[in-house]
Amino acid sequence: MFVHTVFFWLEKNLSAEQRQAFYQAAKTLTEIQPSVAAYVGKPANTDRPVIDRTYDYSLTCIFENKADQDAYQDDPVHLEFIDKHAKDWARVVVYDAE
Repeated sequence: MFVHTVFFWLEKNLSAEQRQAFYQAAKTLTEIQPSVAAYVGKPANTDRPVIDRTYDYSLTCIFENKADQDAYQDDPVHLEFIDKHAKDWARVVVYDAE
C-alpha cells in the first residue's frame, strides 16, 4: 500500500464561503481513481501533547502502490485543484508512506 497524506493551512483572510469552496474542491480529489480509499477532514477534537491541530484540512489517499499514486498526481482533477486553489493555502505538508 502507498498512503499519501496532505495537510493544508489555509490563508487566514479567506471567508467562510471560500473555506467551504476549498473543502468542496478537496472532496473531488477523493474520487480520483485508482485510489483505494480517500478522505478529507478537519482536525479531530482530540487533545494530547503530541497532536498537531493547527492545520485547517487534511487529505489522505490510499493506493495499491506508488505507480497508482503517481498516476493520481497527473490526473486532470488533481492538477485543476492545484491550479485553482494553490492561492488559498499558506502552507502545505505532504507525508507519503509505504
